[in-house]
Amino acid sequence: MTTARQSTAGTMASGRGQAQGLLFPGEVAERIGQRQSYRTGARLFTAGSRVSGLHLIVSGSVRILRGSDGRALVVHRESVGGLLGEVALFGSGHYPATAIAAEPTVVVLLPAAALRAEMRRSPDLAEFLMARLARRAEGLIARLDQQAHQTVVQRLAAHVVMRHAAEARSRNAAVSLGMTQTELAEELATVKEVVVRALGTLRRLGLIEPAGRGLYRVTDVVGLRRLAQS
Repeated sequence: MTTARQSTAGTMASGRGQAQGLLFPGEVAERIGQRQSYRTGARLFTAGSRVSGLHLIVSGSVRILRGSDGRALVVHRESVGGLLGEVALFGSGHYPATAIAAEPTVVVLLPAAALRAEMRRSPDLAEFLMARLARRAEGLIARLDQQAHQTVVQRLAAHVVMRHAAEARSRNAAVSLGMTQTELAEELATVKEVVVRALGTLRRLGLIEPAGRGLYRVTDVVGLRRLAQS
């Protein structure tokens, strides 16, 4: 990991992690932020450790996991524009989960003490952070609802549909799962063996077929979407 103060102006651009358009003020990030780089698989922080501040993602993406008994589950994933650490900062003071870089990632660390000082000076900033925290809670509730009411096969179908939309450049193009089967199991709140069986189910239903080297060809995208939304 490398750390250095650099200008962050212009880095708060578009991205899935923005919580529906809520962007952290770039001038605050530039004034107090500390730029940090992480390689794939590196930990930004560990569950139970004391909060150091908020992490604002400039590039890359981060997976937030909780685990016990050797099993890890993805709580959420953040990409460019996403903030990490609000629960710890405004709650117990300790991170409730572990953050791992899903790819080479650059963040701006907003130190807790400096950020609290900025919040005291700016009610708008405080309101912004509370809105982000509320959106995070809404997202977690939606994720729990999906896990409670959809099977692993349905959640896997939704994932493959998303990968197909992101990667396929032609009707017969092969797509990847975007991660290892173990990581996908963590995303889908299950274990690798169940993911393997679910992939087999999608093949038997005629929705996908293996294309070699971990790739799959979507043979019935309409049926796949129907299954994901059922």
